[in-house]
Amino acid sequence: MSDNQVVATVGPRAITQQDIDLVLMTLDPMKAKQYSTEEGKQKLIEELVNQELFYLEALELKLNEDEVYVEEVEKTKNALLKQYAINNLLKDVTVSEVDVKQYYEDNKERFVSPKSINASHILVDDLAAAEKIIEEINAGLTFEDAAQKYSKCPSSAKGGELGFFGKGAMVPEFEKAAFELEVEEMSGPVQTNFGYHIIKVTDVKEESYKSYQEVRDALAKQLLTLKQQEAYYDKVKALKDRFEIKVNL
Repeated sequence: MSDNQVVATVGPRAITQQDIDLVLMTLDPMKAKQYSTEEGKQKLIEELVNQELFYLEALELKLNEDEVYVEEVEKTKNALLKQYAINNLLKDVTVSEVDVKQYYEDNKERFVSPKSINASHILVDDLAAAEKIIEEINAGLTFEDAAQKYSKCPSSAKGGELGFFGKGAMVPEFEKAAFELEVEEMSGPVQTNFGYHIIKVTDVKEESYKSYQEVRDALAKQLLTLKQQEAYYDKVKALKDRFEIKVNL
């Protein structure tokens, strides 16, 4: 069905498929889906017909000449023209691939992935319990089995695994001990306000730079926004030189 196909008429007024599509575009996707069936489409057409009836009566009553209506229309036109002028200014502002690449190369320090570690832990209430568990692990019990058996942390279901985390994600005492461990090294009891932890580091991701491809899209959007802001304020400055401004507080 073409956009200009007439789906209903109300007096001299025509309702087209484009009118329906425009309404659907303004609706929440879930609500718009309600009108995807033939029955839903008929309901939508009925509502558009109702609106056209009010429009025709408004013309008969000459509401379009009402002073309040005319003022509101003028306000709306002014707002639309302002936004149109801004959009017209910004539509030609672009960021080239060269610009994005150059910014990346000049600011690589902004795209650093800090060091992170993957650690597991066993959490118990007292020091004696932690020391006893360490003895059992040294005697052959695996860390994962010990976590499932003794740890009071929900991570016990996964053998104590916490996943990767960087500095600042854990309480200071836990973080300090964990980041001093080598891979597969186990700590002694570490006290925090949660209790006593036994920590084991299972993997390390050293500090590294994010690749250009990882950050390219987000960086391009950021640079485009900055260039648009620059163009906007440059234009404002130029216009202020052309038009007199008086502010009455």
